[in-house]
Amino acid sequence: MNKQILFLLLSCALVSCKQDIKAEKQIAITNNQSNSGMDTATFGAGCFWCVEAQFQILDGVQSVSSGFSGGTVKNPAYREVCNGTTGHAEVCQIVFDPKKITYDELLAAFWQSHDPTQLNRQGNDVGTQYRSVIYYHSEEQKNLADSYKKQLNASGAWTKPIVTEISPIGPFYKADDYHQNYFNQNGSESYCQFVIQPKVEKFKKVFKDKLK
Repeated sequence: MNKQILFLLLSCALVSCKQDIKAEKQIAITNNQSNSGMDTATFGAGCFWCVEAQFQILDGVQSVSSGFSGGTVKNPAYREVCNGTTGHAEVCQIVFDPKKITYDELLAAFWQSHDPTQLNRQGNDVGTQYRSVIYYHSEEQKNLADSYKKQLNASGAWTKPIVTEISPIGPFYKADDYHQNYFNQNGSESYCQFVIQPKVEKFKKVFKDKLK
């Protein structure tokens, strides 16, 4: 799929959705930003090391935490999640400044960051823990995500239907410290060089005007 075409489609979607969607009561935020003016988004798009490395470079993103959400087991260990027995997805919880980058723009980055037509996998990473998912923190986020998904499916941007799950946020469990800031600290490792690095470079080209 042509990423420039996708970006243009998303840009058009942002304009039309903003005209129709009004902010509604915020629900179940696991990372309450209080009166700091920050907001939170939670996305799963395959291995959280890849997602983290891409969203970290966007201007307006204050922090990215890798972890797990959407499962049935409290405080799951990484090994348990990898076994696919807890129901969790690998996700990144993104704290951002909406005055610098909007949720709409983060959604555009989400759709570009992975292949949302692959069910329970991204490339060679296979399992329900790698599912494409948006965990929304408010009705406004839900409505925006639903609307974009429908418009992208209708546009034919991908030859296959988008399978991204859109669900309310539940408990978010932060992964162990060695998973945090992984690409920046382990860039010489083979997975970083051959999987994460190419994704980051493609991401930079599409969002060159939104980088830090």
